[in-house]
Amino acid sequence: MAKLTKKQKEAVAKIEANKFYSLKDASALVKEITNTNFDASIDMAIRLGVDPRKANQMVRGVVTLPHGTGKDIKVLALVTPDKEAEATAAGADFVGLDEYLQKIKGGWTDVDVIITMPSVMGKLGPLGRVLGPRGLMPNPKTGTVTMDVAKAVKDVKAGKIDFKVDKTGIIHASIGKASFDASKIEENAAELLQTIMKLKPTAAKGTYVKSISMSSTMSPGIAIEAKSVN
Repeated sequence: MAKLTKKQKEAVAKIEANKFYSLKDASALVKEITNTNFDASIDMAIRLGVDPRKANQMVRGVVTLPHGTGKDIKVLALVTPDKEAEATAAGADFVGLDEYLQKIKGGWTDVDVIITMPSVMGKLGPLGRVLGPRGLMPNPKTGTVTMDVAKAVKDVKAGKIDFKVDKTGIIHASIGKASFDASKIEENAAELLQTIMKLKPTAAKGTYVKSISMSSTMSPGIAIEAKSVN
């Protein structure tokens, strides 16, 4: 097992063993234990009492964080020529179609989100093996396949994120930066948790939210009281 650095030991020492923190206290503590020389991301890990192998227990959704993610999200708009000006004006970083499809086919994926139109999805199908594993394939359920390209681009730039439970039953999401005020971290986290609660599958039995953890880049996790959410 790797030895902890002095800063890591100091961070661990600030977290009480076997204690479950309130969302408010965790949001303040995560800033205290962050000692990176860059603006670390604040991440959430929510373990759900669902079986993601069953379609009727899959949890997937989108949420617009009230204070954004703090990240500069790079957006590619794959649109027809009549939508290019609209996408550019909305703030898309890359706009076009065939030239970008060729770049993706060659392995280029230097973007965070791809937004496209229903009529273009047929062209994206063959690129599923490139985009799928990277979580970049547009999906109508997350609002990234739409005719209202401008709104989709603005939403993503403003802090709209999509999340999906993984095969182990955990949702991982980045909800901000260590430079955020603790109150903003708390409000972003609360918005994510409330959205997840609204998506509880009717087929899910027993405790829905089993555990919640908050951490920053390279920091230990802070256990949050799950009962307050359930």
